[in-house]
Amino acid sequence: MVRDRGARFGLVIGVAVSEAVFAGAPTEEGLAMTDEQNESRYTAEGHADFEGFETWYGIMGDLERARAGDGPAPLVLLHGGPGATHDYLLALADLATNGRTVIFYDQLGNGRSTHLRERGAEFWTVELFVRELANLIEYLGIGGRYHVLGQSWGGFLAQEHALSHPAGLLSVVLSNTAASFPDFVTEANRLRAELPPEVEATLRRHEAAGTTDDAEYVEACDVFYARHVCRVPQPWPDDVVVSFTALVTDPTVYHTTNGPSEFHVVGSFKDWQVLDRLAEIAVPVLVISGAYDEATPALQVALMAGLADAEQVLLEESSHLSMWEEREAYMEAVGSYLAGHE
Repeated sequence: MVRDRGARFGLVIGVAVSEAVFAGAPTEEGLAMTDEQNESRYTAEGHADFEGFETWYGIMGDLERARAGDGPAPLVLLHGGPGATHDYLLALADLATNGRTVIFYDQLGNGRSTHLRERGAEFWTVELFVRELANLIEYLGIGGRYHVLGQSWGGFLAQEHALSHPAGLLSVVLSNTAASFPDFVTEANRLRAELPPEVEATLRRHEAAGTTDDAEYVEACDVFYARHVCRVPQPWPDDVVVSFTALVTDPTVYHTTNGPSEFHVVGSFKDWQVLDRLAEIAVPVLVISGAYDEATPALQVALMAGLADAEQVLLEESSHLSMWEEREAYMEAVGSYLAGHE
């Protein structure tokens, strides 16, 4: 683990995933059992009303104590995608220690929140998800004092949230993310160019033909994902697989806002960036990522150069899902940072 303080130097969970990724994946019965296991993990769960829809949330810890300002400030987790679910972040339950409450939620259109398959790009906007997050924080009554951790696309959302200058936000953790979607795509395509020539040729052929749902394209994407998304040997952890399964089951948000894969980004979020606004983020920020991350070290350089008050941690054996690949080091880095910014 390399830590850099004040130096000036995950994006998106993919939906094009072959059956190889799902080797050992839960069956329908197994997924139901996973739901039951997840329910047993939460101290409380429910749905927050949001603009006529519902946002599901799950809490680990004592929410009443968090509301009262007793003990560490609660941590709100923002999952990636856009269009994944909270499940792949469940490793972060490790942070629900020493009195800290950790709050998971499924963003609108995903998981246990309201699904809206008929809605198009004019509905699925960054601003929608910014409003949803603010609504959830208000609904839970924690707006006076809290941290956020955004992973991958959730890091985009965390930056937007911080730029709204909420009064009670204490710190932000930007995990496996970037400040520019175009720059992310540029870096993803640089990594893609390092794939075996036959894999790259397969990707290009199907993208040109518009057949990105073909099994051959999906399998070629898997080569990239195994290098730069999750380097844990397959089968992947069940919590990760549940999120990928959810993306395949309802890819509405991912396909609309991102596109068919991590490097063929043609969705409505493709031009998002806040590089010119990073200095406006007024709270301390931890930037954490992996050396093999699709959110490459170069993208972290841009974040660190723009942020006014930031520390960086680079996990040397990780890619995009560092919380699984180097779990102990990730939790130590994030946990100690939060404890130092109460």
